[in-house]
Amino acid sequence: MLLTLTNTRTPATDLGFLLHKHPDRVQKFSLSFGEAHVFYPEANPDCCTACLLVDVDPVGLVRGKSQANGGLLDQYVNDRPYAASSFLSVAIGEVYSSALQGRCNHRPDLVDQPLPLQVQLPAVPARGETGLVHALFEPLGYDVEATRLPLDERFPEWGDSPYVALTLNASATIKDVLSHLYVLLPVLDNAKHYWVGQDELEKLLRHGASWLATHPEKEFIARRYLRHQRSLAREALERLDVAEDDDAIEPASDTGETAPNDMASITPEEAVVEAPISLNESRIRAVLAVLDAVEAKSVVDLGCGEGKLLYRLLKESRISRLVGLDVSIRALEIAAARLNLDQLPPRVRERITLLQGGLTYRDARIEDFDAALAIEVIEHLDLGRLAAFEKVLFRCARPRVVVVTTPNVEYNVRYETLPAGRLRHTDHRFEWTRTEFRDWGRRVAEQHGYAVRFEPIGEADPELGAPTQMAVFEREAA
Repeated sequence: MLLTLTNTRTPATDLGFLLHKHPDRVQKFSLSFGEAHVFYPEANPDCCTACLLVDVDPVGLVRGKSQANGGLLDQYVNDRPYAASSFLSVAIGEVYSSALQGRCNHRPDLVDQPLPLQVQLPAVPARGETGLVHALFEPLGYDVEATRLPLDERFPEWGDSPYVALTLNASATIKDVLSHLYVLLPVLDNAKHYWVGQDELEKLLRHGASWLATHPEKEFIARRYLRHQRSLAREALERLDVAEDDDAIEPASDTGETAPNDMASITPEEAVVEAPISLNESRIRAVLAVLDAVEAKSVVDLGCGEGKLLYRLLKESRISRLVGLDVSIRALEIAAARLNLDQLPPRVRERITLLQGGLTYRDARIEDFDAALAIEVIEHLDLGRLAAFEKVLFRCARPRVVVVTTPNVEYNVRYETLPAGRLRHTDHRFEWTRTEFRDWGRRVAEQHGYAVRFEPIGEADPELGAPTQMAVFEREAA
Protein backbone atom coordinates (compact mmCIF):
# COMPACT_ATOMS: atom_id res chain seq x y z
CA MET A 1 0.00 0.00 0.00
CA LEU A 2 1.19 3.50 -0.78
CA LEU A 3 0.74 6.94 0.74
CA THR A 4 2.20 10.05 -0.91
CA LEU A 5 2.40 13.53 0.60
CA THR A 6 3.25 16.47 -1.64
CA ASN A 7 4.14 20.01 -0.58
CA THR A 8 4.30 22.87 -3.09
CA ARG A 9 5.16 25.79 -0.82
CA THR A 10 8.68 27.07 -1.41
CA PRO A 11 11.01 25.72 -0.18
CA ALA A 12 9.01 22.54 -0.63
CA THR A 13 11.78 20.43 0.87
CA ASP A 14 10.70 21.69 4.30
CA LEU A 15 8.59 18.53 4.13
CA GLY A 16 11.72 16.55 4.96
CA PHE A 17 12.19 18.43 8.24
CA LEU A 18 8.56 17.88 9.25
CA LEU A 19 8.61 14.17 8.47
CA HIS A 20 12.09 13.68 9.98
CA LYS A 21 13.09 11.89 6.78
CA HIS A 22 15.90 13.22 4.57
CA PRO A 23 14.89 13.61 0.90
CA ASP A 24 18.25 12.29 -0.33
CA ARG A 25 17.95 8.91 1.34
CA VAL A 26 15.75 5.83 1.02
CA GLN A 27 14.90 4.46 4.45
CA LYS A 28 13.54 1.08 5.51
CA PHE A 29 11.66 0.27 8.70
CA SER A 30 10.72 -3.11 10.16
CA LEU A 31 7.10 -3.56 11.21
CA SER A 32 5.42 -6.45 12.99
CA PHE A 33 3.52 -7.26 9.78
CA GLY A 34 6.13 -6.46 7.14
CA GLU A 35 8.33 -3.54 6.10
CA ALA A 36 7.91 0.15 5.37
CA HIS A 37 9.99 2.26 3.01
CA VAL A 38 10.20 6.05 2.75
CA PHE A 39 11.57 7.71 -0.38
CA TYR A 40 11.19 10.95 -2.34
CA PRO A 41 10.51 10.63 -6.08
CA GLU A 42 10.66 14.43 -6.32
CA ALA A 43 12.46 16.88 -4.05
CA ASN A 44 13.16 20.39 -5.29
CA PRO A 45 12.37 23.89 -3.98
CA ASP A 46 9.05 24.05 -5.86
CA CYS A 47 7.66 20.57 -5.26
CA CYS A 48 8.53 17.82 -2.80
CA THR A 49 6.81 14.43 -2.58
CA ALA A 50 7.37 11.85 0.17
CA CYS A 51 6.20 8.27 -0.35
CA LEU A 52 5.44 5.78 2.39
CA LEU A 53 5.35 2.29 0.91
CA VAL A 54 4.13 -0.43 3.25
CA ASP A 55 4.87 -4.02 2.27
CA VAL A 56 2.49 -6.34 4.13
CA ASP A 57 3.09 -10.09 4.17
CA PRO A 58 -0.46 -11.53 4.43
CA VAL A 59 0.78 -15.11 4.53
CA GLY A 60 3.26 -14.32 7.28
CA LEU A 61 0.46 -12.83 9.36
CA VAL A 62 -1.34 -16.16 9.66
CA ARG A 63 1.35 -18.74 9.04
CA GLY A 64 1.49 -21.13 11.99
CA LYS A 65 -1.48 -19.56 13.76
CA SER A 66 -4.64 -21.39 14.70
CA GLN A 67 -6.84 -19.12 12.60
CA ALA A 68 -5.10 -20.42 9.48
CA ASN A 69 -5.61 -24.10 10.33
CA GLY A 70 -9.02 -24.15 8.71
CA GLY A 71 -7.42 -23.55 5.34
CA LEU A 72 -9.69 -20.64 4.53
CA LEU A 73 -8.58 -19.03 1.31
CA ASP A 74 -9.27 -15.49 2.48
CA GLN A 75 -6.63 -15.85 5.16
CA TYR A 76 -4.05 -15.94 2.36
CA VAL A 77 -5.69 -14.11 -0.54
CA ASN A 78 -6.96 -10.67 0.50
CA ASP A 79 -6.49 -6.94 -0.05
CA ARG A 80 -4.05 -6.35 2.81
CA PRO A 81 -0.95 -5.85 0.64
CA TYR A 82 -2.39 -2.93 -1.33
CA ALA A 83 -5.53 -1.41 0.26
CA ALA A 84 -5.10 1.38 2.82
CA SER A 85 -6.18 0.03 6.20
CA SER A 86 -5.20 -0.18 9.86
CA PHE A 87 -1.84 -1.54 8.71
CA LEU A 88 -1.11 1.80 7.05
CA SER A 89 -2.39 3.60 10.13
CA VAL A 90 0.08 1.70 12.32
CA ALA A 91 2.88 2.41 9.84
CA ILE A 92 2.09 6.15 10.01
CA GLY A 93 2.23 5.96 13.80
CA GLU A 94 5.61 4.24 13.79
CA VAL A 95 7.42 5.72 10.79
CA TYR A 96 6.08 9.27 11.09
CA SER A 97 5.71 9.29 14.88
CA SER A 98 7.50 12.62 15.44
CA ALA A 99 5.48 14.34 12.72
CA LEU A 100 2.25 12.88 14.10
CA GLN A 101 3.11 14.30 17.52
CA GLY A 102 3.89 17.71 16.03
CA ARG A 103 7.60 17.63 16.88
CA CYS A 104 10.28 19.13 14.65
CA ASN A 105 13.46 19.81 16.58
CA HIS A 106 15.38 21.36 13.68
CA ARG A 107 12.55 23.63 12.51
CA PRO A 108 9.90 23.94 15.25
CA ASP A 109 8.49 27.01 13.49
CA LEU A 110 7.18 24.76 10.71
CA VAL A 111 4.98 22.55 12.87
CA ASP A 112 1.98 24.87 13.08
CA GLN A 113 2.31 26.36 9.60
CA PRO A 114 -0.39 25.24 7.12
CA LEU A 115 1.08 23.98 3.86
CA PRO A 116 -0.54 23.41 0.46
CA LEU A 117 -0.59 19.63 0.71
CA GLN A 118 -1.80 16.88 -1.55
CA VAL A 119 -2.40 13.36 -0.25
CA GLN A 120 -2.72 10.45 -2.64
CA LEU A 121 -3.80 6.91 -1.84
CA PRO A 122 -4.16 4.63 -4.89
CA ALA A 123 -6.50 2.10 -3.24
CA VAL A 124 -8.79 2.90 -0.32
CA PRO A 125 -11.64 0.62 0.81
CA ALA A 126 -14.94 2.45 0.32
CA ARG A 127 -17.66 -0.15 0.09
CA GLY A 128 -20.94 1.27 -1.08
CA GLU A 129 -21.18 4.90 -2.16
CA THR A 130 -18.10 7.10 -2.43
CA GLY A 131 -20.09 9.71 -0.55
CA LEU A 132 -18.72 8.24 2.66
CA VAL A 133 -15.22 9.42 1.71
CA HIS A 134 -16.51 12.94 1.15
CA ALA A 135 -18.48 12.88 4.41
CA LEU A 136 -15.39 11.98 6.39
CA PHE A 137 -12.80 14.30 4.83
CA GLU A 138 -14.66 17.36 3.55
CA PRO A 139 -15.67 18.63 7.02
CA LEU A 140 -11.94 18.73 7.78
CA GLY A 141 -11.29 21.16 4.94
CA TYR A 142 -10.19 18.81 2.18
CA ASP A 143 -10.99 19.02 -1.51
CA VAL A 144 -11.81 15.36 -2.15
CA GLU A 145 -11.41 13.44 -5.38
CA ALA A 146 -12.48 9.80 -5.08
CA THR A 147 -12.47 7.73 -8.26
CA ARG A 148 -14.07 4.29 -8.14
CA LEU A 149 -11.67 1.59 -9.38
CA PRO A 150 -12.86 -1.23 -11.68
CA LEU A 151 -12.46 -4.84 -10.65
CA ASP A 152 -10.42 -5.45 -13.77
CA GLU A 153 -9.88 -2.94 -16.55
CA ARG A 154 -9.72 -5.83 -19.04
CA PHE A 155 -13.23 -6.95 -18.12
CA PRO A 156 -15.43 -3.86 -17.66
CA GLU A 157 -18.54 -6.04 -17.51
CA TRP A 158 -17.37 -7.22 -14.07
CA GLY A 159 -18.20 -3.78 -12.72
CA ASP A 160 -16.55 -1.66 -10.07
CA SER A 161 -14.45 -2.76 -7.15
CA PRO A 162 -15.06 -1.68 -3.53
CA TYR A 163 -11.99 0.60 -3.73
CA VAL A 164 -11.37 4.20 -4.74
CA ALA A 165 -8.28 6.10 -5.79
CA LEU A 166 -8.26 8.96 -3.33
CA THR A 167 -6.71 12.41 -3.71
CA LEU A 168 -7.01 15.01 -0.95
CA ASN A 169 -5.96 18.64 -1.25
CA ALA A 170 -5.91 21.07 1.64
CA SER A 171 -4.03 23.88 3.30
CA ALA A 172 -3.16 22.12 6.54
CA THR A 173 -0.36 21.20 8.90
CA ILE A 174 1.41 17.90 8.49
CA LYS A 175 0.49 16.81 12.02
CA ASP A 176 -3.22 17.42 11.32
CA VAL A 177 -3.17 15.55 8.02
CA LEU A 178 -1.45 12.56 9.62
CA SER A 179 -3.88 12.53 12.54
CA HIS A 180 -6.83 12.55 10.12
CA LEU A 181 -5.39 9.64 8.15
CA TYR A 182 -4.43 7.73 11.28
CA VAL A 183 -8.05 7.67 12.45
CA LEU A 184 -10.06 7.69 9.24
CA LEU A 185 -8.28 5.01 7.20
CA PRO A 186 -9.35 2.21 9.59
CA VAL A 187 -12.82 3.79 9.66
CA LEU A 188 -13.12 3.50 5.87
CA ASP A 189 -11.80 -0.05 5.94
CA ASN A 190 -14.24 -0.90 8.75
CA ALA A 191 -11.80 -3.46 10.13
CA LYS A 192 -8.69 -3.67 12.25
CA HIS A 193 -6.02 -6.31 12.22
CA TYR A 194 -5.47 -6.23 16.00
CA TRP A 195 -7.41 -6.37 19.25
CA VAL A 196 -9.39 -3.26 20.12
CA GLY A 197 -9.69 -2.31 23.77
CA GLN A 198 -9.31 0.65 26.11
CA ASP A 199 -5.94 1.55 24.58
CA GLU A 200 -7.59 2.10 21.21
CA LEU A 201 -10.18 4.38 22.79
CA GLU A 202 -7.37 6.50 24.24
CA LYS A 203 -5.63 6.60 20.84
CA LEU A 204 -8.84 7.76 19.20
CA LEU A 205 -9.20 10.60 21.69
CA ARG A 206 -5.55 11.61 21.39
CA HIS A 207 -5.30 11.56 17.62
CA GLY A 208 -8.77 13.01 17.17
CA ALA A 209 -8.32 15.60 19.90
CA SER A 210 -8.13 18.67 17.66
CA TRP A 211 -11.04 17.81 15.35
CA LEU A 212 -13.19 14.82 16.28
CA ALA A 213 -15.44 16.55 18.83
CA THR A 214 -16.82 18.88 16.15
CA HIS A 215 -16.91 16.41 13.27
CA PRO A 216 -20.50 15.82 12.06
CA GLU A 217 -19.79 12.07 11.72
CA LYS A 218 -18.12 11.62 15.10
CA GLU A 219 -20.54 8.88 16.20
CA PHE A 220 -19.96 6.92 13.01
CA ILE A 221 -16.19 7.40 13.32
CA ALA A 222 -16.10 6.28 16.95
CA ARG A 223 -18.22 3.22 16.26
CA ARG A 224 -16.16 2.01 13.32
CA TYR A 225 -12.75 2.91 14.76
CA LEU A 226 -13.58 0.87 17.87
CA ARG A 227 -14.87 -2.07 15.85
CA HIS A 228 -18.50 -1.55 16.83
CA GLN A 229 -17.84 -2.15 20.53
CA ARG A 230 -20.75 -0.18 21.92
CA SER A 231 -19.40 0.38 25.40
CA LEU A 232 -16.12 1.81 24.10
CA ALA A 233 -17.84 3.98 21.50
CA ARG A 234 -20.28 5.28 24.11
CA GLU A 235 -17.44 6.17 26.48
CA ALA A 236 -15.54 7.93 23.69
CA LEU A 237 -18.56 10.03 22.77
CA GLU A 238 -19.27 10.92 26.39
CA ARG A 239 -15.71 12.14 26.83
CA LEU A 240 -15.85 14.05 23.56
CA ASP A 241 -19.07 15.82 24.54
CA VAL A 242 -17.29 17.81 27.22
CA ALA A 243 -14.99 19.40 24.64
CA GLU A 244 -17.46 19.57 21.75
CA ASP A 245 -17.34 23.34 21.42
CA ASP A 246 -13.61 23.78 21.92
CA ASP A 247 -10.37 23.21 20.07
CA ALA A 248 -8.55 20.08 21.17
CA ILE A 249 -5.57 19.35 23.27
CA GLU A 250 -2.26 18.49 21.61
CA PRO A 251 -2.17 14.56 20.68
CA ALA A 252 0.09 12.43 22.59
CA SER A 253 2.45 9.91 21.53
CA ASP A 254 1.43 6.30 21.27
CA THR A 255 4.99 5.48 22.18
CA GLY A 256 4.57 7.03 25.61
CA GLU A 257 6.44 10.31 25.24
CA THR A 258 5.20 13.16 27.41
CA ALA A 259 2.52 15.23 25.73
CA PRO A 260 3.04 19.00 25.99
CA ASN A 261 -0.27 19.68 27.69
CA ASP A 262 -0.17 17.09 30.48
CA MET A 263 3.29 17.60 31.92
CA ALA A 264 4.68 16.57 35.28
CA SER A 265 3.90 18.87 38.18
CA ILE A 266 7.32 20.49 37.80
CA THR A 267 9.65 19.93 34.85
CA PRO A 268 13.48 19.79 34.95
CA GLU A 269 13.75 23.08 33.06
CA GLU A 270 11.51 24.85 35.57
CA ALA A 271 13.45 23.28 38.41
CA VAL A 272 16.69 24.82 37.14
CA VAL A 273 15.10 28.27 36.99
CA GLU A 274 13.46 28.00 40.39
CA ALA A 275 16.00 25.90 42.35
CA PRO A 276 17.57 28.72 44.46
CA ILE A 277 14.36 29.19 46.48
CA SER A 278 13.23 25.53 46.62
CA LEU A 279 9.93 26.49 45.09
CA ASN A 280 8.79 22.95 44.40
CA GLU A 281 9.07 22.07 48.07
CA SER A 282 7.09 25.19 48.93
CA ARG A 283 4.34 24.11 46.53
CA ILE A 284 4.13 20.63 48.01
CA ARG A 285 3.93 21.95 51.56
CA ALA A 286 1.20 24.42 50.57
CA VAL A 287 -0.84 21.66 48.93
CA LEU A 288 -0.42 19.33 51.91
CA ALA A 289 -1.57 22.12 54.23
CA VAL A 290 -4.76 22.63 52.22
CA LEU A 291 -5.53 18.90 52.13
CA ASP A 292 -4.94 18.64 55.87
CA ALA A 293 -7.21 21.63 56.58
CA VAL A 294 -10.12 20.17 54.60
CA GLU A 295 -9.47 16.62 55.87
CA ALA A 296 -9.40 15.19 52.34
CA LYS A 297 -9.50 11.39 52.33
CA SER A 298 -9.65 10.88 48.56
CA VAL A 299 -7.36 12.85 46.22
CA VAL A 300 -6.74 12.87 42.46
CA ASP A 301 -3.56 14.46 41.10
CA LEU A 302 -4.31 15.69 37.56
CA GLY A 303 -1.25 15.78 35.32
CA CYS A 304 0.70 13.84 37.95
CA GLY A 305 3.73 13.41 35.70
CA GLU A 306 6.52 11.38 37.26
CA GLY A 307 4.85 11.16 40.65
CA LYS A 308 6.83 13.57 42.83
CA LEU A 309 3.72 14.90 44.53
CA LEU A 310 2.13 11.45 44.68
CA TYR A 311 5.19 10.20 46.54
CA ARG A 312 4.56 12.72 49.30
CA LEU A 313 0.79 12.23 49.31
CA LEU A 314 1.15 8.48 49.75
CA LYS A 315 2.87 9.13 53.09
CA GLU A 316 -0.29 10.83 54.37
CA SER A 317 -2.08 7.97 56.10
CA ARG A 318 -5.27 10.02 56.25
CA ILE A 319 -5.60 9.73 52.45
CA SER A 320 -7.25 6.37 51.83
CA ARG A 321 -7.75 6.76 48.09
CA LEU A 322 -5.12 8.36 45.84
CA VAL A 323 -5.17 8.54 42.04
CA GLY A 324 -2.59 9.96 39.65
CA LEU A 325 -3.75 10.81 36.11
CA ASP A 326 -1.47 11.70 33.22
CA VAL A 327 -1.60 11.45 29.43
CA SER A 328 1.97 10.15 29.19
CA ILE A 329 2.43 6.41 29.56
CA ARG A 330 6.17 6.92 29.99
CA ALA A 331 5.66 9.42 32.83
CA LEU A 332 3.35 6.96 34.57
CA GLU A 333 5.97 4.23 34.26
CA ILE A 334 8.50 6.51 35.94
CA ALA A 335 5.95 7.35 38.63
CA ALA A 336 5.33 3.66 39.28
CA ALA A 337 9.08 3.12 39.69
CA ARG A 338 9.41 6.16 41.98
CA LEU A 339 6.59 4.86 44.17
CA ASN A 340 7.92 1.28 44.15
CA LEU A 341 4.41 0.07 43.44
CA ASP A 342 5.50 -3.54 42.98
CA GLN A 343 7.05 -3.67 46.45
CA LEU A 344 4.49 -1.75 48.47
CA PRO A 345 2.69 -3.61 51.25
CA PRO A 346 -0.79 -4.68 50.09
CA ARG A 347 -2.59 -2.28 52.43
CA VAL A 348 -0.58 0.66 51.04
CA ARG A 349 -0.70 -0.50 47.42
CA GLU A 350 -4.49 -0.67 47.40
CA ARG A 351 -4.67 3.03 48.28
CA ILE A 352 -3.06 4.30 45.06
CA THR A 353 -3.93 3.97 41.35
CA LEU A 354 -2.19 5.38 38.28
CA LEU A 355 -4.40 6.14 35.28
CA GLN A 356 -3.61 7.17 31.72
CA GLY A 357 -5.87 9.87 30.34
CA GLY A 358 -6.16 13.48 29.22
CA LEU A 359 -7.43 16.52 31.08
CA THR A 360 -9.95 17.87 28.60
CA TYR A 361 -12.28 14.88 28.21
CA ARG A 362 -14.82 13.73 30.74
CA ASP A 363 -13.53 10.76 32.68
CA ALA A 364 -15.72 8.98 35.23
CA ARG A 365 -12.60 7.60 36.91
CA ILE A 366 -11.79 11.03 38.39
CA GLU A 367 -15.24 11.74 39.79
CA ASP A 368 -16.35 11.49 43.45
CA PHE A 369 -13.11 12.71 45.06
CA ASP A 370 -12.73 14.96 48.07
CA ALA A 371 -9.94 16.92 46.39
CA ALA A 372 -8.48 17.38 42.92
CA LEU A 373 -5.03 18.89 42.34
CA ALA A 374 -3.76 20.65 39.20
CA ILE A 375 -0.25 21.64 40.26
CA GLU A 376 1.72 23.55 37.59
CA VAL A 377 -0.50 22.05 34.89
CA ILE A 378 -2.84 24.64 33.37
CA GLU A 379 0.00 26.67 31.83
CA HIS A 380 0.79 23.64 29.63
CA LEU A 381 -2.70 23.78 28.12
CA ASP A 382 -3.56 25.85 25.07
CA LEU A 383 -5.66 28.80 26.17
CA GLY A 384 -8.43 27.55 23.88
CA ARG A 385 -8.56 24.31 25.87
CA LEU A 386 -9.09 25.86 29.28
CA ALA A 387 -12.87 25.88 28.83
CA ALA A 388 -12.87 22.11 28.26
CA PHE A 389 -10.62 21.61 31.28
CA GLU A 390 -12.97 23.71 33.41
CA LYS A 391 -15.98 21.61 32.35
CA VAL A 392 -14.19 18.33 33.06
CA LEU A 393 -13.01 19.41 36.49
CA PHE A 394 -15.64 21.75 37.89
CA ARG A 395 -18.82 20.59 36.15
CA CYS A 396 -18.29 16.86 35.67
CA ALA A 397 -15.82 15.69 38.33
CA ARG A 398 -17.00 18.30 40.92
CA PRO A 399 -14.65 17.47 43.78
CA ARG A 400 -15.30 19.11 47.12
CA VAL A 401 -11.99 21.00 46.87
CA VAL A 402 -9.81 21.95 43.90
CA VAL A 403 -6.25 23.24 44.24
CA VAL A 404 -4.63 24.94 41.23
CA THR A 405 -1.13 26.40 41.15
CA THR A 406 0.55 28.24 38.29
CA PRO A 407 3.55 30.57 37.80
CA ASN A 408 3.24 34.30 38.43
CA VAL A 409 4.68 35.78 35.23
CA GLU A 410 5.33 39.12 36.94
CA TYR A 411 8.00 37.46 39.09
CA ASN A 412 10.01 36.15 36.14
CA VAL A 413 12.26 39.23 36.01
CA ARG A 414 13.76 38.07 39.31
CA TYR A 415 15.26 34.96 37.73
CA GLU A 416 18.77 35.84 36.57
CA THR A 417 19.02 32.72 34.36
CA LEU A 418 15.76 33.49 32.53
CA PRO A 419 16.12 35.76 29.46
CA ALA A 420 13.81 38.76 29.37
CA GLY A 421 10.43 37.95 27.89
CA ARG A 422 10.88 34.19 28.19
CA LEU A 423 8.50 31.93 30.07
CA ARG A 424 9.81 29.50 32.66
CA HIS A 425 9.48 26.49 30.38
CA THR A 426 9.53 26.23 26.61
CA ASP A 427 6.28 24.25 26.68
CA HIS A 428 4.32 26.81 28.69
CA ARG A 429 1.54 28.11 26.48
CA PHE A 430 0.98 31.09 28.77
CA GLU A 431 1.87 32.45 32.19
CA TRP A 432 -0.54 34.73 34.00
CA THR A 433 -0.20 37.85 36.09
CA ARG A 434 -1.78 37.82 39.53
CA THR A 435 -4.75 39.80 38.21
CA GLU A 436 -5.28 37.44 35.25
CA PHE A 437 -5.18 34.38 37.50
CA ARG A 438 -7.63 35.87 39.98
CA ASP A 439 -10.00 36.94 37.23
CA TRP A 440 -9.96 33.41 35.83
CA GLY A 441 -10.43 31.80 39.24
CA ARG A 442 -13.32 34.05 40.22
CA ARG A 443 -15.11 33.49 36.92
CA VAL A 444 -14.76 29.70 37.19
CA ALA A 445 -15.89 29.69 40.80
CA GLU A 446 -18.96 31.78 40.05
CA GLN A 447 -19.95 29.68 37.04
CA HIS A 448 -19.67 26.34 38.82
CA GLY A 449 -20.79 27.06 42.38
CA TYR A 450 -17.48 27.27 44.21
CA ALA A 451 -15.92 29.77 46.60
CA VAL A 452 -12.28 30.62 45.85
CA ARG A 453 -9.37 32.11 47.71
CA PHE A 454 -5.86 32.90 46.49
CA GLU A 455 -2.58 32.35 48.29
CA PRO A 456 1.05 33.13 47.37
CA ILE A 457 3.67 30.38 47.35
CA GLY A 458 7.35 31.12 47.82
CA GLU A 459 9.18 34.20 49.01
CA ALA A 460 7.11 37.19 47.93
CA ASP A 461 8.52 40.34 46.33
CA PRO A 462 6.88 43.55 47.64
CA GLU A 463 6.14 44.74 44.10
CA LEU A 464 5.92 41.57 42.01
CA GLY A 465 4.32 39.12 44.42
CA ALA A 466 5.29 35.48 44.98
CA PRO A 467 6.80 33.26 42.26
CA THR A 468 3.84 30.84 42.35
CA GLN A 469 0.17 31.61 42.85
CA MET A 470 -2.36 29.15 44.24
CA ALA A 471 -6.15 29.09 44.02
CA VAL A 472 -8.18 26.97 46.43
CA PHE A 473 -11.75 26.29 45.28
CA GLU A 474 -14.30 24.92 47.76
CA ARG A 475 -17.66 23.70 46.54
CA GLU A 476 -20.56 25.62 47.99
CA ALA A 477 -23.48 23.81 49.60
CA ALA A 478 -26.38 23.16 47.24
